Amino acid sequence: MTTEPVPASPTPAGRPGRSPAPWIGLGIAVALVVLAITIPVLFGQSVHVKSFPPLHAEWMPRLGPGTLPALVLAVLAAVSGVDAAARAPWRALLAGSFVVGVAWLASLATVDGLDGIGVILDTQYEYLDTARAVTDFPATLREYVSRIPLDSDGNWPVHLAGHPPGALLFFVVLVRLGLGDGLAAGLVVLLVAATTPVAVLLLLRRLGAEQLARRAAPFLVMGSAAIWMAVSADGMFGAVAAWGLCALAFSATAATWRATAGWGIGAGLLLGYCVMLSYGLPLLGILAIAVLLLARNWRPLPWVVAAAVTVVLTFAVFGFVWWEAYPVLVERYWDGVASRRPFTYWAWGNLGALAVSAGPMVGAAVAMAVQRGIRPGMLLTGERVIVLITLAGTLTVLVADLSQMSKAEVERIWLPFVPWMLLGTALLSERWRRIGFAGQLGFALVVQHLLFTGW
Repeated sequence: MTTEPVPASPTPAGRPGRSPAPWIGLGIAVALVVLAITIPVLFGQSVHVKSFPPLHAEWMPRLGPGTLPALVLAVLAAVSGVDAAARAPWRALLAGSFVVGVAWLASLATVDGLDGIGVILDTQYEYLDTARAVTDFPATLREYVSRIPLDSDGNWPVHLAGHPPGALLFFVVLVRLGLGDGLAAGLVVLLVAATTPVAVLLLLRRLGAEQLARRAAPFLVMGSAAIWMAVSADGMFGAVAAWGLCALAFSATAATWRATAGWGIGAGLLLGYCVMLSYGLPLLGILAIAVLLLARNWRPLPWVVAAAVTVVLTFAVFGFVWWEAYPVLVERYWDGVASRRPFTYWAWGNLGALAVSAGPMVGAAVAMAVQRGIRPGMLLTGERVIVLITLAGTLTVLVADLSQMSKAEVERIWLPFVPWMLLGTALLSERWRRIGFAGQLGFALVVQHLLFTGW
């Protein structure tokens, strides 16, 4: 397929670096984290999560094998990461993003030794144990919905009940490939998750925002989200979503109809599979619309929709009908712990958990996107890309939050939305980016070494 990228726009010059927006955004993010931690303690409120709300985590200060590598990586990145991202040849930036991302995810995870990679996926709540027992996947699809209710015979574990069977299929395939033990599956998830920044960077370059992509790259590759990306299936979900949106950008900027169709079908297959990975991922449609708006091209839409619908209907033909399963899932959700988790806390406590997962600089990123978005006519092409995608990612999170179907545990559930919100860091001044990136790294180290997260 022959495709041509949108020409990159010049980087903004002469912009003032004294805007109060990043300070306001950072302050709100920090305040949300502090209040979400302290309010339950001060008022004796049980919010029905592990011992350290708003995270599903426990207080457990420790050091481990991954501590020294993580510290070394953090120091090197803080000193040279911003400059390296700005100056590296494009292909080297992509390769480096993946390699450094793998090292960062692995070092944080192995603060708990190899168990930090292999144990989580082996718990009773996860997919892997069930995947090992599946011998006939079509038969599993036919009985999938009937086993979602909490009072059903042989009801699914929490994560299987709470997700469509595309997530289970991923792990069934790993088992068939001989990668069915916790460590092997964990390493696959880690490697897949580490490709997410590459997909995001390619999307931005395709839409004409290469220079701003370089500014955001350090925040995409290294941050506290890595704590959950390395050990959670949601990290894999986020990578599939990112590559789907990346393919959509290639389709929308393709030079020929064949390329438009080819990339559009690829995007539809990936985004359609996202629908089968998590009930919350249809919200990626908000980001998909943002990509098409930026490209000013709706021609990929029929190809994308047709391919996505094909994925969903294929599962339906074999026995899992998404639109029949979702209402059953809602009943299971409210029959479980969600009914005891107060929305008066989680409506904003979720955002505190997000600020931990994405890092507090997500507040500064979103605030800058809001400020720049107020006067869209003043934006250069690359800035429009960053502003609209950052705001689309933010809107996605707000819709998910208000749905009340994501009360707690969003530090992993919202991982597919985190990179798009962090893109707003590209709008910050160089001083803000250097100091903010170092702060993100330090924050991630503190969180991983003080808290034992359940995912």
